[in-house]
Amino acid sequence: MAPKRPKGAGAFPKPVEWSAPKPPDPSELYAALDLGTNSCRMLIAQPKGSQFHVVDSFSKSVQLGSGLERSGRLSRASMNRTIQALRVCHQKLSRHEVRHMRLVATEACRRAANARDFIRQVKRETGLDLEVIQPEEEARLAVISCAPLVSTKTEQLLVVDIGGGSTELVWIDLSSVPNRERPRAIMRLHAGFHTSVSPFTAAKVVDWISVPLGVATLRDQFSDVEDDAARYALMSWFFEENLAEFAPYKDEQAREGFQIVGTSGTVTTVAASHLGLKRYDRTKVDGLRMTSDQIEKVINRYLELGPAGRYRDPRIGQDRQALIMSGSAILQALLRCWPTDRLSVADRGLREGLLYAQMCSHGVLEDAPY
Repeated sequence: MAPKRPKGAGAFPKPVEWSAPKPPDPSELYAALDLGTNSCRMLIAQPKGSQFHVVDSFSKSVQLGSGLERSGRLSRASMNRTIQALRVCHQKLSRHEVRHMRLVATEACRRAANARDFIRQVKRETGLDLEVIQPEEEARLAVISCAPLVSTKTEQLLVVDIGGGSTELVWIDLSSVPNRERPRAIMRLHAGFHTSVSPFTAAKVVDWISVPLGVATLRDQFSDVEDDAARYALMSWFFEENLAEFAPYKDEQAREGFQIVGTSGTVTTVAASHLGLKRYDRTKVDGLRMTSDQIEKVINRYLELGPAGRYRDPRIGQDRQALIMSGSAILQALLRCWPTDRLSVADRGLREGLLYAQMCSHGVLEDAPY
């Protein structure tokens, strides 16, 4: 006996109605653009609770500072590459109708003799208004971006931002701040390193320094040294010499209660190599803690690989292989001065700091740190 046909079996299925996600309200969007010596990077985000949700992003190696160390000027080729990238950024900003934004340039534009002409050219050809920020603000923005990674057990904090043209170091004393308030105390630095009277216990900035040596400029200083290991040793020694004016340089720091937070492509690449990642994964890298010994092991492996081996290593990448040893030399110099069992890797930096600062000043983050 044939089975009964189910009731309604011949009916057409109800069509599924697909709806595109509602685009965010342009009034809620914030943008941050960081034009550095090596890269042009941008984030567009909207506030979400006490953090933000990234709506769109852009990142490209433009090598704006290529040849700057030798000539003191931005080259025509590097400016053209950068303007092409900035056109893409302008298209994204226009498409999302972003109203709140900060578009900043750093070391290359601070140093180049023709930087003003370049910024006028950018405005003329892309419509973007670039703002050249000073080293203290660059350091401060990098610090607040790393606030979520600060341990409640940390009493002395060193934040290191290794850029293409400069490296910013900020030493912060958190010992007088209640444990649970320490990450929030870092966020409150968005108003400045030397804040006015506040009802909250403040994080004390002991000292900060902007060393005019980053992964690109340090590499260029020693480009004439052919031996790979010798060039690396010279770069590390030379960078350490430039720390002599940094107040905590001479002090021996106990590992207990001491934390370094490192933000840069160098630090995240070293972390990816340590984890053996075949494909970069931000969720595994951001917030990872490494010891001095683990970092030393990765750097020694880079030296064993040599230039050709580093070029082929997927964790380094062809764009970064030319810069990874100068970045590693900076990192090793820092760990020679302040060995640690808690170097926190931050896949975040100036862009995130710019976003946090804008959102904090507008009061659009929940549980704001004021």
